[in-house]
Order: sequence, then structure tokens, then C-alpha cells
Amino acid sequence: MPNQSGLDPVGRVFQALTDPTRRAIVERLVRGPATVKALAEPLAMSLPAVMQHLQVLEGAGVIATEKVGRVRTCRIEPVALREAEQWLSGQRTASERQLDRLDDYLKGK
Repeated sequence: MPNQSGLDPVGRVFQALTDPTRRAIVERLVRGPATVKALAEPLAMSLPAVMQHLQVLEGAGVIATEKVGRVRTCRIEPVALREAEQWLSGQRTASERQLDRLDDYLKGK
């Protein structure tokens, strides 16, 4: 994954979610925390590859991890996803306003 340091927080979230494996991990974590081993089980890749995906998600603020003994557990960080959702909502609202103005114009209002 390219260096994400030049991106704003919302940009890092979107960049992290471009990969289908990372989206699958997020979909699983939405149901609740899980160990790295549990997250890796359904994926057709090595544990180090899964760890790289988790590092990207954690770097973007999408997940947080905690290590207790030899077990690393991951959980969703809702703040980052909420900020991305708010950005999308703002874009949708602006787009809808433009369409409403176009509709008014076409109706001769």
C-alpha cells in the first residue's frame, strides 16, 4: 500500500477500504471483536499477509488492536467510519440540491 501520510483522515479510510480483503475484515468486525487468527481463517492468504491488511486498517483509524499475552484482538473504531459516512452524506446532500435546482429549472420555476 502506498504511503498514506499525504491523505486526510477520510481519504485514508477510503483508501484502506479499496481492498476487498480489508472490506471483508471490516464486515466481520462490525459483528464484534475478533482475534487475528479468527479473521485469518476464512481468508486464502498467509497470516503475515492478513497482518499487513490489519496494519493498513489500523493506520487509517478503521480498527484498533490490542495484544493480551500472545493473542491480538481487533475491533472496529466507529469514529473513522462515521467521519467517512458524514463526508458521503454531505456529498449526497449537495448532489441532491443540484438535482432539485435542475428539476426546478426544467419545470420553469
